Amino acid sequence: MRENLVPAAGDAADWDERLDDVLTATVEQCGASSGGVYLLRPDEGVLDLAVVRGLPAEFIAPWTRIALTAPAPSSDAARDCRMVWSGSHEDFARLYPRIAVSMPYHFALAAAPICRDGRRWGSLLMLWPGSRPSHLTPADRELIVAGCDRLAELLAGADAAGQPVTAPLRPRVLPRRLAAAKLPEAAATAFAERLPGGSCALDLNGRITFLTDTACALLGAEREHLLGAIPWQTLPWLDDPDFEDRYRAAIISRQPVAFTAMRPPDQWLDFRLYTDGNGISVRITPTSAGRATTPAPGPGGHRPTPVSRAGQLYQIMHLAAALTEAVTVDDVIALVAEQILPAFDAQGLAMMSAEDGRLQVTGYRGYTAAEIARYNEIPLDERTAPMERAITAGVPGFFDDPESLARAFPKVPQVTGKQAWAVLPLVTSGRPVGCCLLAYDQPHRFAGDERTVLTSLAGLIAQALDRAHLYDTKNRLAHDLQQALLPHALPTVDGLRVAARYLPATREMDIGGDFYDLIRLGPTSAAAVIGDVQGHNVPAAALMSQVRTAVHATAGAAPDQVLVRVNRLLCDLDPGLFTTCLYAHLNLAAHRAFVVNAGHPPPLLRPPGRSTTRVLDIPPGLPLGIDAGAAYPITEVEFDIGALMLLYTDGLVESPHTDLDEAIAAVARQLDHAAPDLETMATDLVAGAQRSGQRADDIATFLLEATQPR
Repeated sequence: MRENLVPAAGDAADWDERLDDVLTATVEQCGASSGGVYLLRPDEGVLDLAVVRGLPAEFIAPWTRIALTAPAPSSDAARDCRMVWSGSHEDFARLYPRIAVSMPYHFALAAAPICRDGRRWGSLLMLWPGSRPSHLTPADRELIVAGCDRLAELLAGADAAGQPVTAPLRPRVLPRRLAAAKLPEAAATAFAERLPGGSCALDLNGRITFLTDTACALLGAEREHLLGAIPWQTLPWLDDPDFEDRYRAAIISRQPVAFTAMRPPDQWLDFRLYTDGNGISVRITPTSAGRATTPAPGPGGHRPTPVSRAGQLYQIMHLAAALTEAVTVDDVIALVAEQILPAFDAQGLAMMSAEDGRLQVTGYRGYTAAEIARYNEIPLDERTAPMERAITAGVPGFFDDPESLARAFPKVPQVTGKQAWAVLPLVTSGRPVGCCLLAYDQPHRFAGDERTVLTSLAGLIAQALDRAHLYDTKNRLAHDLQQALLPHALPTVDGLRVAARYLPATREMDIGGDFYDLIRLGPTSAAAVIGDVQGHNVPAAALMSQVRTAVHATAGAAPDQVLVRVNRLLCDLDPGLFTTCLYAHLNLAAHRAFVVNAGHPPPLLRPPGRSTTRVLDIPPGLPLGIDAGAAYPITEVEFDIGALMLLYTDGLVESPHTDLDEAIAAVARQLDHAAPDLETMATDLVAGAQRSGQRADDIATFLLEATQPR
């Protein structure tokens, strides 16, 4: 019988518990080693990790918050409503190279969407040891889908009860349900003591839960000092990122791992780790220095303290990989907020720069708009001394509490209620580009290794931010130029209603060559033109302007002669680019349109009375600028009152792996059921292309509707 997933009315606390129970049951039924549930914030387009089981919290710090558009298994599953499967680390590195850099372990992974009645709630993520078969069986898939269905039912029930389940500030980390002991505790301890060497046990968070007397002797510490402690935090000689990395590998891959370490002054020890879903068993045995794999200590018999922990190193690697894909300043700020805040347990972020001697906040998280307004426009003086010093001199500042800030800079006002701050200079090529302010709601001690890691991260952020500023500046200039070349307003023609939209291509596209125009020829006649110049750069935009000017100069002549003359001009100019163009001479009094085509996609016509939209058969001539002798035959089309014609560029219908005729037919069907308002119709036409994400071309749409003359 199916478990009741809906708690008693009014018992809000049970929703989280039921979510935890469903996750636990799904992980156990699928034989996974760990799992987690991501919940979607529709208003922000972000997935938040609500609960995780089988992994320590620090392992998942880089992925507690993922943008829905990010290239990650959980976001791909939720966004595309499909299951993502990676049966090996090689598969994972191929599918998600950015994340694989910070997860160099052997494991299998599945991410599945949590959906119900057309609504996306989030995604389920599960991991298996690398020893698992690399293929996903139908039975495995059914179990995963069933778990997602149960989660969707639970979330829908909570929403219907007015108590929607949301992700907490930090994800809940669930303990593994322990199996019943096979031996009495005293007998188990005696058994371990009789084994050669020392034995100890760690839980999945790395804390020591059991030691034999021999293990205490080999580690050189008392049992009371070790129990409940994390080894690399308690024993300085184990504080090495490589040792912590072996522990991470054991947890994720569930495979035995080993390493050798030296306990000062000269005792070498072998550590062998054996993992299951409940924790790690460790065997410690003495060995000779000749077998050691760890470098010898420095002068004085003590190894230098490493600058960071393994988790922090992977945090740097993950952020570095992510920043290579950040294009705009907003991208950089979002990545820093998603990665740095949870990893360093900070609650506030502000990216700042200086303009004309004043502080400017370019982006922030964890502050209110009112608090940020207090920063903006403040002169760089004693009131902003830590930021001023970081921006102008490249000097970082770390303040553990308000008192330490007040001692260093007495005149700095404390108006936001934060209790600790890290002010990181953003310097690239020896030039400051701003500063990054991390803030904490409670006092926070910045240890030496944490300061080093944050300073290193600031360097990566600075380089990405500098690139992003250049891109934004270039993109803004390109956008302004594009808008200057397009018509600011279309003329009014009696008996004709028009609506147009232009959507530039996404990233890496500079300026588009698409254009449209309406030219008034007389009281009841007009020329409508749309075109697409090859390329996405300044030469393409310049040629587009020349084509528009040439069409204006020749409009009013016979339609075929308009394109013949423009074509000859372009062939004479020889710009090295070709242009597709469609020109329609509209005789509104005679209810006729005379159309010529230079290699452009065919227009669509919806006859009066909301009849079925059809693709007009307009014989295409050669694109402009190829053959000076090209001809362009005229096609006469009925354009009665109430008829609707759509002119468009190929960006509206062309996309990878899509048949062009099918795409045009889909747009025709959209016109059949479009809203009656022309402006709404034009917006809806490009909305689908916007939702499709990355596009290879610009989109221009031009709607023409014949109306009753006034």
